[in-house]
Amino acid sequence: MEFHHVSILLEPCLEALAIKPDGVYVDATTGGAGHSLRIAERLHDNGRLICIDRDDEALENAKERLRDVWQRVTTVKSDFRDIDRVLASLGLPGADGILFDLGVSSPQLDHAERGFSYMQDAPLDMRMDRTQTLTAWNVVNEWSRDEIRRILFEYGEERYAPLIAAAIERERAKKPIGTTLELVDVIKGAMPGKAKREKQHPAKRSFQAIRIAVNDELGAVREAMDKAIDCLSPGGRLAVITFHSLEDRIVKAAFQQAAQGCTCPKEFPVCVCGKKPKVRLVSRKPILPNEKEIEENPRARSAKLRVCEKI
Repeated sequence: MEFHHVSILLEPCLEALAIKPDGVYVDATTGGAGHSLRIAERLHDNGRLICIDRDDEALENAKERLRDVWQRVTTVKSDFRDIDRVLASLGLPGADGILFDLGVSSPQLDHAERGFSYMQDAPLDMRMDRTQTLTAWNVVNEWSRDEIRRILFEYGEERYAPLIAAAIERERAKKPIGTTLELVDVIKGAMPGKAKREKQHPAKRSFQAIRIAVNDELGAVREAMDKAIDCLSPGGRLAVITFHSLEDRIVKAAFQQAAQGCTCPKEFPVCVCGKKPKVRLVSRKPILPNEKEIEENPRARSAKLRVCEKI
């Protein structure tokens, strides 16, 4: 698989990371390695970039894309929720900058056989790490109706979750739902006519929900944010790109909590909790793509970049 990938919010990310030529940086979601390449190009040979991904194909393609800067790069197959272990295993006490570009990468969407897309037929898969056992097939065909309804509602914010979960249960009782387009047909058949006439594809929210469940994406983000902040060296920057409100809420809350100092009641004359802020927020509001980037790459439309700096 060739990982053709357009990096989103590329220049704002590079600016946010405030890259030092001799620093240590982590691209925790290497994907197509577009961000990685531009970070590594700004490093001298005594600088270092750690590229993490749990997708073997992403790491193989990263080696090719980063060949001209390879002496500054170390690739690691890992879940980004284990960023602390990755740095410890490399003997690194901290990082000067860490980047997370959350969500599914363009190549995973574009290559039908991965089963992420509701536009092309493929086996129900959706695994970012293809060595894990849980697939979208297992979720759709083996999870209870109530659990499917829950993830569609919580992870996809799908208002027709009860109807879709019931339709999946009826269909799989006849025979397993094996492919992406079979699932799309079930979803469409469960939804009222007005929903199918909306601008957004009727299966988009459900596919997002199932993908998040298969890869435990929200759990990974919660775990990774706290660890990443602790992994930063003083003055180091953490930059996180999100693509939907569920991720953004987690990142925003983690940043705000880390930026909060004393939590004593206001009426206390002196602080007794002793809590100090770990970070400062580089910008209060998220950084958004401009109209030119959205026009050139429609996938950037929902992107938000949040940045904090270790105190």
